[in-house]
Amino acid sequence: MAATYTGLDWTVFIAYGLLLLFSGWWVNRQKVVSSSEYFLGGNAMPMWMVSISVLATSQSAATFLGGPDMGYRGDLSYLATNIGAFIAALFVAVFLIPKFYQYKVFTVYELLEQQIGARAKKQAGIMYLFGRVFASGARLYMAAIAVAMILFGNIHADSVVIATLIISVIGLLFSVFGGVRSVIYADVIQAAVYISAALFVIYFLYAAIPADFSQILTVLENPGNDAPSKLAFLKFNWDFSGAGVFNFWSSITGFVLLNIAAFGLDQDMTQRVLTCKTAKEGSKAMLFSVLMVIPVMLLFLIIGLLLYVFYQRPDLMFNDSAVQAIQTFNGEKITIFMSYVLNEIPSGVRGLVTIGIIAAALSTLNSGLSSMSSVIVQDIYRPYLVNKNINKADQYFVHAGKVAMIIVAIALAGMAMLSCYWQQYSDMPLLTFALSVMLFSYSGLLGVYFTALFTQRGSENSVLAALIVGFIATLLMQPYVQTLYLSPEQQFDLAFTWKLCIATFIATLVCLLGKRNIKTIDNIYIKTDVEVCA
Repeated sequence: MAATYTGLDWTVFIAYGLLLLFSGWWVNRQKVVSSSEYFLGGNAMPMWMVSISVLATSQSAATFLGGPDMGYRGDLSYLATNIGAFIAALFVAVFLIPKFYQYKVFTVYELLEQQIGARAKKQAGIMYLFGRVFASGARLYMAAIAVAMILFGNIHADSVVIATLIISVIGLLFSVFGGVRSVIYADVIQAAVYISAALFVIYFLYAAIPADFSQILTVLENPGNDAPSKLAFLKFNWDFSGAGVFNFWSSITGFVLLNIAAFGLDQDMTQRVLTCKTAKEGSKAMLFSVLMVIPVMLLFLIIGLLLYVFYQRPDLMFNDSAVQAIQTFNGEKITIFMSYVLNEIPSGVRGLVTIGIIAAALSTLNSGLSSMSSVIVQDIYRPYLVNKNINKADQYFVHAGKVAMIIVAIALAGMAMLSCYWQQYSDMPLLTFALSVMLFSYSGLLGVYFTALFTQRGSENSVLAALIVGFIATLLMQPYVQTLYLSPEQQFDLAFTWKLCIATFIATLVCLLGKRNIKTIDNIYIKTDVEVCA
């Protein structure tokens, strides 16, 4: 049976709509008058709010829907990846955030201008924009599918398009007037909404299971039929395939690189840290956000574990047969959590879960709108005007940021719609590519930044070469590309964490081939010091 809404569900929708309207009015009642306020919040955002914003940005509708699926099919080993996340956050806090504040940057890619040259900044910014359009657009598509399922009762193309437009317009209206300050306030609200939704689901799911806590725990520890414990946290097996992606060795290698890129090289997350008053507060916000991810991710994994009991253990449900999970919708496969939401979840909670999905989607969308507009304006458009000797007042760039945000919103919605139609009319796994494309960007960016931070090597040309080679190296290791140039016997299954390690190593070697122009860099430092003193 497809989801149907009751009066209680609609009451939840109305309450959420009123919350968005009030919070949007309250946050944006103060007019933004400078580009520093629009893109950096005037460096006046409270550390605790920035921490929650980074947390919300790292979560998405994909996490909301996919996290329970991890718990249902696997165990708690995904939590071990936070070991790598914490190591990465420490690296970013020590080596990157202080430099960002030292050079008073608007975007993380301006650091490359200081270290290597102006073209390096532009090249890295374009690589980020390319990856982010695909990645955020695909996540918007995933959220739109879920919203279409429960709002319209189908996933027809027109329903998905309408759901995409609903999410995009709400996100744009909330972000466009106040810039990053609005985004951070919105993130705090959206995080509270989707975490509350997760807690309510756990409560009602646990109440639906007649067994007591100790019985549930025992079954999860010993599922039977020689199956491994579903409460396993650390795995020390040497499995380099996709099945072993969450083992300990992967957590302290590939996941460290992944999180260094996400926390320090991806404007989507790092922009929030740059809104703090000092580098010290920015570093604290980064570290606290990593600590907060652990309990939040645990909530979604617990939902998955309870769904395993609900659907797979009739002995604990005191039924002769397990409750059947209907994991198709209009002929399309859906996650176990969506199956529960569509068919089993109580009235009222269905409405809360719906707005939880929307909240997670809005948080990710708002982050992309703000970060991408800052890169477009600060790393591409403003330098273009400077090179043309065109002088504009600072207020002009606030207006430019708003226009850029509208363009970004259109691009992301367009990418989401393209994903929808492509999935229906092509066998090519565009969505798989789109969801992992930031990894393709990350490998090159990691190689470039490691070179810039720890060596005196690297040039504008080698930066471009490293970004391209990192992307291609990652692409060539994807299963759907291997079929084009390898025989079936030569094709290999390698976890994405190890792919990232290999591609980053290659990109670093390529970037090291360039010789840095020290004279040019010294002039940039002198110019920066004069501007700061002025």
